[in-house]
Amino acid sequence: MTLNFIKPMTQTSIKIVVYEDNPDLRESLSVLLGGSIGFELIGAFVNCEQVAKQIVELKPDVVLMDIDMPVANGLKGLKIIKQLAPQVNVVMFTVFEDNENIFEAICSGAVGYLLKRTPPVKLLEAIQDANNGGAPMTSSIARKVLQMLPTQQKVTENNDYKLTERESEILNLLVKGNSYKMIADKCSISIDTVRSHIKKIYDKLHVHSQTEAVAKAIHERIV
Repeated sequence: MTLNFIKPMTQTSIKIVVYEDNPDLRESLSVLLGGSIGFELIGAFVNCEQVAKQIVELKPDVVLMDIDMPVANGLKGLKIIKQLAPQVNVVMFTVFEDNENIFEAICSGAVGYLLKRTPPVKLLEAIQDANNGGAPMTSSIARKVLQMLPTQQKVTENNDYKLTERESEILNLLVKGNSYKMIADKCSISIDTVRSHIKKIYDKLHVHSQTEAVAKAIHERIV
């Protein structure tokens, strides 16, 4: 597949790959990301037909992924990326705000979900947040995600995963898109303590990443 934009990368910048079939939007994203300090747009493609080869060769930190693309769509591309390179942070960037697409994207490993009406400055902030361990979402999407959760947030003593009250609190904050720093502030604990709790949560849930933990928490209504 034709590479529409490619630029040399630096060690200090966030390396980004974009999948977007709209040529005007792809060009706008290329200009925005390629010209912003701290960001390196290393590839921009019209669909995910060659996603496996592209991700292996380019090794991005963050992928900005459209959903509705010809030949191979974004949800298919997301699943391939998470199988090949689970450390890559995939942020969906789409016009779709229905529960089905949101749920499938989160359960497949997306760390964020943004609508295309997101202002450029907010988009840059979201990419930084994703790269720093956060889960950026457009506010209306975050509301829908919360509505997917059970109304009762308190974990009962019969919880099969044996989460402590603090662990369930932290997992709930992760589901709501809080970064480690935000969790530390809200719980009045250090970031190292947050990391320690999250490691225990991963062990108890039998997962290996934040996105897996969030997806499992939503799917199984753990919190």
